[in-house]
Amino acid sequence: MKSIFSKSKTISNRSFRFYVFLIGITLPIFNICFQNLNADSIQERFSPPNGFQRNRFPNESFATYLQNFPLKPIGSSVLLYDGRTKTNQVHVAVLDFPLLRDDLIQCADAVMKLRAEYFYSQKKYNQIQFKISNGMEVPFSRFVKGERVQVVGNKSQWKEGKYKQGTERDVFEEYLRFIYSYAGTISLKSELKKKNIQNLTPGDVWIEAGSPGHVVMVVDQVTGKGGQTLFLLAQSYMPSQEMHILKSQSKYSPWFELPENQLFQTPEWEFPSKEFYGFVK
Repeated sequence: MKSIFSKSKTISNRSFRFYVFLIGITLPIFNICFQNLNADSIQERFSPPNGFQRNRFPNESFATYLQNFPLKPIGSSVLLYDGRTKTNQVHVAVLDFPLLRDDLIQCADAVMKLRAEYFYSQKKYNQIQFKISNGMEVPFSRFVKGERVQVVGNKSQWKEGKYKQGTERDVFEEYLRFIYSYAGTISLKSELKKKNIQNLTPGDVWIEAGSPGHVVMVVDQVTGKGGQTLFLLAQSYMPSQEMHILKSQSKYSPWFELPENQLFQTPEWEFPSKEFYGFVK
């Protein structure tokens, strides 16, 4: 009986060690597999394709801000401003991008919101400034001082009154709501600079101004050993909807390749390839 017991104990110890070993090698694999499922930012969710490396930018830059922008849980649908699900689901991820309960934050508005939110997070309040459709410059700094804009027809002017002052979030949101209401692709394009697509960086846009027009924004970038550039694109659309990262038709999808033809096809809009712009500062 002693020998049988000893043999059983030896087998049991070997089985225990085997299971410990198995757990030790499988846990890292599970961690790798589920890492992207639980990721909460663009660069964590989307690894560079094989042979590519993510482009790095200064920590305080707009490009880095976009690369680290939080995402909603994997599998999230794009929702419209009224809570309905968008009919044409052309995305791979949804930005954690709260909407208003009004049809205000469309394509250009979403781009301006990202830009404004970046400066606001850096407390660079004097750099938050956009044009409205009649060409008037509207800096956030004047809202901070308690001024507001009065719009009558196509004319607008600054006015003073007992308006709230300061840089608090509610003043900032009031400013953004005004911009959403009176700006669009035409006014946004007028304050951007033309760029060569070979100099692409996160924060740049393809934009076609008009009514309707459209704009998509580069939010991440990787480079291959041979210098090939791939990038991720995000958009909002009409009606107002959550900003989302688009699928591409590239073999590297959702990463896009630089367009080689005169036209650049995205899931819901075809842009002239040359209509590529960046923010001035």
